[in-house]
Amino acid sequence: MNAPQYPETRRGDVVETLFGEEIADPYRWLEEDVRNSDEVADWVTRQNAVTDEYLEQLPARPWFRKRVGELFDFERFSTPYQRGGRYFYTHNSGLQNQSPLFVREGLEGEQRLLIDPNDWAEDGATALSGWLPSPDGSKLLYSVQDGGSDWRILRVLDVTTGDIFADEIRWVKFTGLAWVEEEGFLYSRFPEPEKGEDFQALNYNQAIYFHRLGTQQEADELVYATPQTPEVGHSASVTSDGRWAIITSHKGTDARYEVHTIDLAARETLGWKARELVPGFDDSWSAVDSIGGRILFVSNKDAPLYRVMAIDLDAELPAWEEVVSEADQPIDGASIIGDKLVLSYLQDASSVARIFTLDGVAAGEVELGGIGSVGGFSGQPGDPETFYSFTSFNRPPTIYRLDMATGERSIFAAPVLVFDPDAFAVEQRFYESKDGTRVPMFIMRRRDIATSGQAVPTLLYGYGGFDISLTPSFSASRMAWVEAGGAFVVANLRGGGEYGKAWHDAGRLANKQNVFDDFVAAGEFLIEEGITSADGLAIQGGSNGGLLVGAVANQRPDLFAAGNAAVGVMDMLRFDRWTAGRYWVDDYGYPDREEDFRTLRSYSPLHNIQRGTDYAALLVTTADTDDRVVPGHSFKYIAALQEAGLGNRPQLIRIETRAGHGSGKPTDKAIAEAADIMGFLAFWTGLDVPDQLLR
Repeated sequence: MNAPQYPETRRGDVVETLFGEEIADPYRWLEEDVRNSDEVADWVTRQNAVTDEYLEQLPARPWFRKRVGELFDFERFSTPYQRGGRYFYTHNSGLQNQSPLFVREGLEGEQRLLIDPNDWAEDGATALSGWLPSPDGSKLLYSVQDGGSDWRILRVLDVTTGDIFADEIRWVKFTGLAWVEEEGFLYSRFPEPEKGEDFQALNYNQAIYFHRLGTQQEADELVYATPQTPEVGHSASVTSDGRWAIITSHKGTDARYEVHTIDLAARETLGWKARELVPGFDDSWSAVDSIGGRILFVSNKDAPLYRVMAIDLDAELPAWEEVVSEADQPIDGASIIGDKLVLSYLQDASSVARIFTLDGVAAGEVELGGIGSVGGFSGQPGDPETFYSFTSFNRPPTIYRLDMATGERSIFAAPVLVFDPDAFAVEQRFYESKDGTRVPMFIMRRRDIATSGQAVPTLLYGYGGFDISLTPSFSASRMAWVEAGGAFVVANLRGGGEYGKAWHDAGRLANKQNVFDDFVAAGEFLIEEGITSADGLAIQGGSNGGLLVGAVANQRPDLFAAGNAAVGVMDMLRFDRWTAGRYWVDDYGYPDREEDFRTLRSYSPLHNIQRGTDYAALLVTTADTDDRVVPGHSFKYIAALQEAGLGNRPQLIRIETRAGHGSGKPTDKAIAEAADIMGFLAFWTGLDVPDQLLR
């Protein structure tokens, strides 16, 4: 392998004094939007040229590209959503860049194409994002995502004719989709940003509007806004009976909400008058659905692992009542289907699904089939059926239909695979972190390797933040890694939601170091247990997980052979200055408050690079249209790594064009990126693709 010759990166002279400490920021100019700066655009071109030349040399890269493509090539369905006797779902034939949307007239009806987003852009980078049929199934509200951006455009389609309405809604971001009968819908939007600022400007003053079909967006009615507190965001949902609009307000990423309701049946007299239901931003309240005036919520008020509560707004003196009490595992999802309540729980980060009556009496469990993740359970009161998906590390999603009266389940759609799932072992183990905390991890290996116990190159993945749980899921790229003889491991770090509120709290703000300690301890455990060797450990994480990779690469450069930090938050002293970054103070703290600054300064990947130290081989990946974690984070970080003299292993950046934070990425871009990452990590951990696979 020829060592990369890094392109020259201009160093500026920006120095700021923050709480008595001088902080140099020589690459601040790289924060500029690549669309607005010729200098940044030129730097991106030069960095990509160096990276592309290096990646071309990777011996396993062609095999990964071929095999990941083959593993991607299976039919993928979403769980069907029924309205008015019509069943709506996405169906990707295998290698389509985007998944088309189909409808059936009745469950046994012929599949009919409604929307094919593959026709929207030559490069396949314009995606169908959210979608929702109207209550009678005659219309479809859907959102369009271009180039991976968080911004959405809303449109409406006539399900019978396929005609697209003239209605078009812009400047929509972080929105729910909610029909108000058949006349229109509720959505959330931000004010239009200044010209050229749409990918970087901070997001303030989100408001909820009602759009009446057949009118211009300028005529939309303001439903709910809080201009006196511009930092508060709002989303709207409507119960399946059309009676209640639920307005959920938040200040950041924490599950601490205010809730208001609007009685849509009284709109003629009361208009959009909102009634306060849950004041203050103290606890999580997620609406499930309503039956008449009785609305059910999942809440962690006085229940860190969540419980189901209900309130009857038609009562003379509405009062909260407990329907299903807190269990030993956190509730991960809830639906009312027919006359039953379906709850999914996390049991050591794996799904369990239980059924209750609407009065909270246990009425059985849904058989899932081992370690895995469940999704779906869409439907509404009175429905005779629901659909759900089940997946694991060695099994792509299978879609099941569940008869709510008999409990019988049947397969709606199952993928035809090019591998044998039973040839791969999935196990869960527990290890001790630095402070003695017991942390779970999932390990997937070829069964012959797991039986022999040989140490193999291992890819360790983590996230550890924002109350997000890492549960088992299928990945074509990671399956290819394991097929080639490696091990893939997911560590369920503190900061996630795997064990409820306490687990989240233990990995954020002043406790953030626990996340890094958990990840380091996972790596040490894998070496001690002989799963991998001392020079065979690679790490990977995206977004908050990219921050994780950057932080531990600084703290323990001796432990890891290679890493992939994807779309990471790398400048912890300025993250709150762009787009949605201001929301993240719930997990990270406020850079302009000294106590938080001290914590952030202690682990910020950009500010803790150990100059002159031998580092892991690092491949940083980002995208020019990422307006969630702006690419300036990764640009500044890689410039600092390349300047610091970190030994013989490379530090490179791969910058995708017309792609964002991850969602909406076309299949061909995803396969190409996976091949580059896996080929890079394989080379630096010594993962040699066996000759019989290469043949």
